[in-house]
Amino acid sequence: GVPPSTALHVLGMTGLTAYFGLLDVARPRPGDTVVVSAAAGAVSQVVGQLARMVGCRTVGLASASKLDELRDLYGYDAALDYRREDLDGALREACPDGVDVYFDNVGGAVSDAVFRRLAVGARVAVCGLISQYNLAEPELAPRNLGFLIVSRVRMEGFLVSDYRHRFDEGLRRLSSWVEEGRLRYREDVAEGLEQAPRAFIGLLRGENRGKALVRVGGD
Repeated sequence: GVPPSTALHVLGMTGLTAYFGLLDVARPRPGDTVVVSAAAGAVSQVVGQLARMVGCRTVGLASASKLDELRDLYGYDAALDYRREDLDGALREACPDGVDVYFDNVGGAVSDAVFRRLAVGARVAVCGLISQYNLAEPELAPRNLGFLIVSRVRMEGFLVSDYRHRFDEGLRRLSSWVEEGRLRYREDVAEGLEQAPRAFIGLLRGENRGKALVRVGGD
């Protein structure tokens, strides 16, 4: 069996968000290049692995300390530090034929850089904008939206609750992949309710590795 805590992430809303957001909204095809932001996060760690199951090439964006984890644990083909000054150049090198699918969790400057590399017919699934949540005023969105026209891009936001009538389907497939060892996951557990504020701040700062959880009682 699997730990009960998985119901709070890979076998819960987190996993379902990845499942429907990637497979139904972004609709990757074998051979596509899929870029995922916040790639070591709870949703994205699942997204990258699902994309590889489809037969895609995966590129993860995360902080420098998490790049080995992306490659070694989640199987990303390439891992890039989103803070590097030459992110445009790094994306150009990692995605020479452009980006076919972008799973966006962060928004802001990171997403702007990915938008500049979108291939013709690209699909963008907007899952979150965590770079904007703690700002007094959200940053301006890209003012030059010509890339949507020139590259014929489909960009779509979604809520996992839209798929509640299909949750059983998603959970069955996710469960089988976890049991088969095809879907790996990581938990970042803080001990005690008094640690919840620190854990939440760490989440907003991108310090968590995998699903951020707080254990408030014994096993």
